[in-house]
Amino acid sequence: METRKVDAEVLFSDEKMQKVPLFGSEKYFCDLYCLRKGQAQRIHAHPESDKIYYVIRGSGRIHIAGEERDLGPGEAAVARPGEDHGVRNEADDDLVLLVFMTPRP
Repeated sequence: METRKVDAEVLFSDEKMQKVPLFGSEKYFCDLYCLRKGQAQRIHAHPESDKIYYVIRGSGRIHIAGEERDLGPGEAAVARPGEDHGVRNEADDDLVLLVFMTPRP
């Protein structure tokens, strides 16, 4: 059985958002995204993949298909194939997201 202590995997950089791989295969990935105040994942799209953002810690502004919402701990959002998506941290606290994507691009 593969397991991870998620809190122990959290990693930040003052330069840019950090992506920390937790699990993955040829079919999917499950990463932690760690963002300091002002950091962002650029808006982009994947023509054949679903991406789920789940907020573990902090608050993040999630952009999906031209709509933006602030999500906090325990909240999730999904970007369907072809929908533009991204996230940014405009809050004072660090943001940690669990991000799933399938199929892997």
